[in-house]
Amino acid sequence: MIQQFFQNFNLFSKNEIEHLSTLFSEIKLSKNDFFVKEGEKCKEIAFIQSGIFRSFYTSDEGKDNTYCFRFPNDLMASYSSFISDKPSIENMQAISDATLFVIKKEKIQELASENPKWSEFLRMIAEQEYLELEKRFFQLQRDSAAQRYDFLIENQPNYIQQIPLQHLASYLGITQRHLSRIRKEISF
Repeated sequence: MIQQFFQNFNLFSKNEIEHLSTLFSEIKLSKNDFFVKEGEKCKEIAFIQSGIFRSFYTSDEGKDNTYCFRFPNDLMASYSSFISDKPSIENMQAISDATLFVIKKEKIQELASENPKWSEFLRMIAEQEYLELEKRFFQLQRDSAAQRYDFLIENQPNYIQQIPLQHLASYLGITQRHLSRIRKEISF
C-alpha cells in the first residue's frame, strides 16, 4: 500500500519507491491510543495501513472537538507541529486498532537534502493539506450538517459506521440527537 501511495505522485522511480518503503517502521496502536498528544512535538509522519484516527482539541471547558478523521491510505501528522517544531495543539487518537508505517522527521529532512524530488513531494503534500483545510472551512461555512454527513458517506462508506456517534456529531458540529435525526432522514 505504501509503495502504491508513492507511485500515485509520479515523482519517484520504482527503485526509489522500494528504497523509501524500507525507511518506514511499522507500529501498531490499539483503540484509543494516541499518535500525537496535545503539548508534544510531532517528530514523525505516519502512513495509515489500517485503522481510523480522529484529530481533536480540547476546549477551555474541557469538551473534545473533533475536526478531522484519517482513514487507511492517508498520511497523518500534526502538521503545524511537524513543520514548526513546536508542541502540538491537537490530539490524534485511534478510533480502532491500527497499523501505521512511520518515518522520522530527521530522515525526511535528510532525504529532501539529498534528492530534489523529496522537496517536490513535500510541496505537494503541503498543497494537499491546504486544500483539505480550505474544503473543511467552506463545508463548515456553507454546507448543512446533513450535507457534511452525506459527504462523509460518499467518500468513506466503509468506515463511517465505525466512528462513534459522539465523535461524528462533534465533527459535524451538532448534537448526537440531531445526528440521529439526520441518519433517519437519509435512510428513507
